[in-house]
Amino acid sequence: MDKLKLAEALLERKSIKEQLDTLRERLIHNVRIQEGDEPTEKPQELMEKINESVDRLEKMIININRINVRTKLSDGATIMEAIARRDMLKLRHDTLTAALQTATEPIIRLSRSEVKFQVTVDVKEMHRELDRMAKEYRELDASIQAVNWLTDYTEG
Repeated sequence: MDKLKLAEALLERKSIKEQLDTLRERLIHNVRIQEGDEPTEKPQELMEKINESVDRLEKMIININRINVRTKLSDGATIMEAIARRDMLKLRHDTLTAALQTATEPIIRLSRSEVKFQVTVDVKEMHRELDRMAKEYRELDASIQAVNWLTDYTEG
């Protein structure tokens, strides 16, 4: 087997997770059937496949995490630190996006006697901040992806 790169291992991990979702659905559809019918697949065989896949996934996750803790990006941060930073950027971005959507949502007033609302934030500044965060996220994600394609995936 050729040497895998970390990025390839990440794709394989995703594939295993998708396979597990499919196996889970197949199991659920076969654990209870109408009396007198036969299951389309044997639940025990499906459970064996699930257990094999879970064991394989566990080993991959452990190896990936080990690599992420010891592999550094060009700025000196480990992949693990960069992933945490990227995730927090996304969290901040999503939160700010929700607030901005509320602030810019059109208000339809049917009469002059209805309650008036006012925006309490600087919408232009929020847009600038969202753009800055999105750019930082893209750049950080690109750095992570680049290192993933250069780093060998090793087991153990």
